[in-house]
Amino acid sequence: MKLRFLLLAAALWCCAQGADAAPAPFRFCDRPAPMSAREEDRLLRFAALIKQELDSSGQTVALIARSGVDLSRFGLRYSHAGVIVKASDGAPWSVRQLYYACDDERPRLYDQGLSGFLLGTDDPTVGYVSIVLPNGTAAATLERAALDNALALRLLAATYSANAYPFSLSYQNCNQWVAELLATAWGALDDTPDLRERAQRWLAQSGYEPTAVHVGSHWLAAVAPLVPFIHFDDHPQEDLYALRVRTSLPRAIEAFVHKRLPAATRIQICHDGGKAIIRHGWEPVAQGCRPQAGDQVIDLDEDGPAARSR
Repeated sequence: MKLRFLLLAAALWCCAQGADAAPAPFRFCDRPAPMSAREEDRLLRFAALIKQELDSSGQTVALIARSGVDLSRFGLRYSHAGVIVKASDGAPWSVRQLYYACDDERPRLYDQGLSGFLLGTDDPTVGYVSIVLPNGTAAATLERAALDNALALRLLAATYSANAYPFSLSYQNCNQWVAELLATAWGALDDTPDLRERAQRWLAQSGYEPTAVHVGSHWLAAVAPLVPFIHFDDHPQEDLYALRVRTSLPRAIEAFVHKRLPAATRIQICHDGGKAIIRHGWEPVAQGCRPQAGDQVIDLDEDGPAARSR
């Protein structure tokens, strides 16, 4: 059970990865796995491929999620989400997201280039990225909210918890900030001191369903006080008795968007070694980044690779 707990903690702790890719004021506790020059080159090519897909979409804002540690034993693939915008003050297609700043022991918002976003992965040899593109007015309002610095900061909680309960003001994790930003944008909520409370109320009334993670043992609650970024006092007692944690993860956010905006499109891009796969649509990419009918396969080791249908 100890191993299971550590894996869960690592999964939820994804919001603090990417230390080596961040500037000094945003140093995080966990650091990405070391990678060879070839692995780094492949990730940079992978980032360029994602930018090509975003440019080809004709959209200027999207939700983006990436894999981190291997979460397959929990039935999860993506662990960290943000909002990626083309018209960023930094590089085009930068990701606005919440990270936990370990030195400050508090969450902070951070705009990160796409390459840095990917370099924060736990395993540089394989990775998955999911992009959800809202349409019409929903896209425009999300982009305005994401680029509004004062509004984005108003939604930032003072205290971080990796497994924050989505309908409590006590804590917040990286994905919950994204969910509350969506609520603010699509619920047309004014920027007021009680904005987080109203955003959570809108999410609940709009059918947002957080991801239920089954922890499998009361041992988790027993050792949680030893881990500074895991908290349970915000969770309903019935969930704790059932040995489950309901929290915001990319799966819940994407399901909510798909239900609310049936016309929203999804692009999944993965890499495994020297190849990358692109899939358009909501059907998940096969585990192991294996190509299936209709997928595009890209050779990341060739200059100017051409996609071929499979």
